[in-house]
Amino acid sequence: MTNFVVLTTIFQPTDAILRLASNCDNYIIVAGDRKTPENWSIKNAAAKVDLIKHDCSIGSKLEKVLPFNHYSRKMLGYIFAANNGANVIYETDDDNYPKDNWYMPDFASAEKFVAQDRGFVNIYKYFSDSDIWPRGFPLELINDEKSVINENELQISDLKIGIYQGLVDNEPDVDAIYRLLKNNKCVFDNKPSLALSKGTICPFNSQNTFTRRELFPLLYLPSTVTFRFTDILRGLIAQPLMWNEGFHLCFTKATAIQERNVHNYLKDFESEIPCYLLAQRVVNIAINSIKPANSLKDNMFSVYESLLVENIVKKEELNILQAWLEDIS
Repeated sequence: MTNFVVLTTIFQPTDAILRLASNCDNYIIVAGDRKTPENWSIKNAAAKVDLIKHDCSIGSKLEKVLPFNHYSRKMLGYIFAANNGANVIYETDDDNYPKDNWYMPDFASAEKFVAQDRGFVNIYKYFSDSDIWPRGFPLELINDEKSVINENELQISDLKIGIYQGLVDNEPDVDAIYRLLKNNKCVFDNKPSLALSKGTICPFNSQNTFTRRELFPLLYLPSTVTFRFTDILRGLIAQPLMWNEGFHLCFTKATAIQERNVHNYLKDFESEIPCYLLAQRVVNIAINSIKPANSLKDNMFSVYESLLVENIVKKEELNILQAWLEDIS
């Protein structure tokens, strides 16, 4: 089975991308932007690679309304994969190296799960004894013991998994506050996969993430928010929408290593301010906007309409979302 791998980059092919391309089962789709080198290519005859250049058309409505120089350009790669028969889309970044244990997870079931209605939980603390938290985790809960998962509450379950988030060793996805204050590297414990039941939430990102076809609409990356908030906002919205469809989020052991590209931590901090201030509010808005009888796409649109009313996204977001929902069908 072909693995559809979607990413975006502004660099020449990194070692991480070359490693993914060396696996003949992977079909690499790179959504280019104006900063992506014009001569971007992989010199490997066996590699299956497509570069979507910023000035080329894939025949989508979305490309006509997407901003340039924004992480949301990655969505063109999702559309390309969906149109070429992908049943699962794997997304990553150009500085995430697949480990030798990288695998396509089984969407049939998860080995364990967290009890329902726990609110926000810190998954990083389940897979590590380090004082660490994921980007997008509410700051006010960082030292709250109630957000730490107790092994005794875990049970075997047959939850339907809609999205898998694989953890990343070395430099996992943490926020700028963690990097400014601690900046410790982390190697996560090798524990069984952990699914979150309804009412239990943890932020997840777009860096070592698998999404099944039924939930491809949830890959939408909001385009009118900051760079460091776009995939976090997506993930916070996705979880209540998944519950309504009977699916759940699951975290796996680390199957990738990040050798992080250079970042300005203060600029990251500025871009992450909505993450710090809005996480719980976004989840509440999503829960209150969903109507159980409505389709996934209709509920998505309702959520974003509510986010617009709350000034969390801008008016243009609804036009971009509408184009996405028409394309991804």
